Amino acid sequence: MHQEGTHILVSSALILLIINAGLYWGLVWKWPFYIVALGSVFLYLMMVNFFRCPIRLFNKDTEKIVVAPADGKVVVVEEVDEHEFFHDRRLMVSIFMSITNVHANWYPVDGTVKYVSHQNGRFMKAWLPKASTENERSTIVIETPEGHIVMARQIAGAVARRIVTYAEVGEECYIDEHMGFIKFGSRVDVYLPLGTEVCVRMGQKTVGNQTVIAKLK
Repeated sequence: MHQEGTHILVSSALILLIINAGLYWGLVWKWPFYIVALGSVFLYLMMVNFFRCPIRLFNKDTEKIVVAPADGKVVVVEEVDEHEFFHDRRLMVSIFMSITNVHANWYPVDGTVKYVSHQNGRFMKAWLPKASTENERSTIVIETPEGHIVMARQIAGAVARRIVTYAEVGEECYIDEHMGFIKFGSRVDVYLPLGTEVCVRMGQKTVGNQTVIAKLK
């Protein structure tokens, strides 16, 4: 289980236990209790599934490699104008995470963190184009050992209400390390230099810290 889920899982277990105990001892007819108990077990298992955190190691050469920062599905592969940090054209690869995906985020490249910011915003559906610039989001910019500048942006969705970012300016980061976590549905955009070789296609499913999404020049 991911550390971000510990408090929620413990508090939810206690609340559900109290509710179900109250129904069991307070009702003459037990069938409503069984229905609520079954629903409670299903809900709790969904939460446990959401906060699962598999241990993954890339185990390959990471030089000039960009790995998927998250589990999910590729929803955007296109050139865009990036206005927060680069102020120029970049190649963007976006991965949408559904409620059933692992929601831990990994660093997409090895390097040094050059910029970190968090912007409050809206909570539109994460797959909409405007979500990248209008939703609540955290931005991490990394310079690779070869001098490439790569940006990863964590974006909240319609259900997601909290973005957790571990990156700090000046620290070294590596593939295999967690970049952060987004609670309950979201998306991660990766901005790459023009001319980067993209290794994924629209609609392709990705596995965080395993799927190679691009190769830098």
